[in-house]
Amino acid sequence: MRYQFEIIVGIIVILFAGAFLYTASTNPDAEFEGADGIGSAIISELTGIAEDDVTPLIPQWAPPSGEIESGLFALQAAFGGVILGLGFGYLLGQRRLNQN
Repeated sequence: MRYQFEIIVGIIVILFAGAFLYTASTNPDAEFEGADGIGSAIISELTGIAEDDVTPLIPQWAPPSGEIESGLFALQAAFGGVILGLGFGYLLGQRRLNQN
């Protein structure tokens, strides 16, 4: 099959989008929040220990401003885009070499 990889990636994207739309439609009043916040709340309910009483083993660094946080996120996204581009470029190059 010529486009097997692309078909598999397309199916995975459609499944993820379908799962997101299904969960968003089943509970339209839900708020999106991070998994660590939900996990911390569940652990504090189960153990009876308040979240403020627990300190992390590795101290977390907080950026001094929102602009720096946004810039770091953009840098991370750009780095991920470069890695994906290199991966897809390598696969495309391999395909072209195999065709010749």
